[in-house]
Amino acid sequence: MKTHSLLWLGLVAAGSLAGCATPDQRQASSNSGYSSNYTAYGVVDSIQQSRGGVANSGIGAGTIIGGVVGGVLGNQVGGGTGKTVATVAGVAGGALVGHEIDKNRQTTNATYAIRVRLNNGDYQTIDQDNIGDLRVGDRVRIENNRVSRY
Repeated sequence: MKTHSLLWLGLVAAGSLAGCATPDQRQASSNSGYSSNYTAYGVVDSIQQSRGGVANSGIGAGTIIGGVVGGVLGNQVGGGTGKTVATVAGVAGGALVGHEIDKNRQTTNATYAIRVRLNNGDYQTIDQDNIGDLRVGDRVRIENNRVSRY
């Protein structure tokens, strides 16, 4: 009975952390109105780097696994009330460590928002996983939702 209560307590703690998650705040790219066969020419106006994992700071597998492992390890310490406190602290600490590992793993996926001033005066933003040798001021072609020099 006590083991079931501790596992239930661990799941409640992990679920509480899920309530702290923030929704994805990234803005949609302005290229959504163009088909993938669209070709346009212009000049790179700006290049901004963003990290894919930072915006998604919600609860992930690492947070859950960390909380469970922390709870199991905390349950091995002490007895009575001290054991319960150690279990709760283990769940919270493990979830925190797991969440940080998730964030660090996800932040390696950088994306670039490339804003192009088109020849007709409009602006279009394309998101790419790399920019290659693109620089602000380069003459570029947008084709198949990719920006490249020409």
